[in-house]
Amino acid sequence: MPKEIERKFLLKNDSWRTGAVSRSLLCQAYARFQGDTHRLLRVRLTDDQAFLTLKGPACGCTRSEFEYPIPHRDAEEILKIFCGPGQIEKYRYRVPSGRHVWEVDEFLGANAGLVLAEIELNAPDESFDLPDWIGREVTGEVRFYNARLLEHPYREWNGDERK
Repeated sequence: MPKEIERKFLLKNDSWRTGAVSRSLLCQAYARFQGDTHRLLRVRLTDDQAFLTLKGPACGCTRSEFEYPIPHRDAEEILKIFCGPGQIEKYRYRVPSGRHVWEVDEFLGANAGLVLAEIELNAPDESFDLPDWIGREVTGEVRFYNARLLEHPYREWNGDERK
């Protein structure tokens, strides 16, 4: 069964920008299974690609994930027909560091001001180096899940929620 093993962090500063090797604009939305807040379907569009992803409940930094490329036009229709209102828009930067490539997401729109870094691993206990721009780990904190950010955008957070 395909698994996603991912850890997520806040950033201390924006010095990561000097190491970024690419930037893509991502637009994504979600459809939840009836009454289930832990399983969802994501539709993601980039400039030239589209993906349909099924995500299962998280257990620590691991969750089931099935991702499939789909035609761009199909993704646009799925967004209209199946996904709730609103979309997450963000720039995704790829930043190599050590043996890994970090993905840094700079959110736009209602989530502007939020910047998160993610690292995908091969095992939950895989070691990795923390670049000096990495801050507090937020893996498993539901408020930082993209689907949750649609329901409670970052710009609506109070000071305590932003810590």
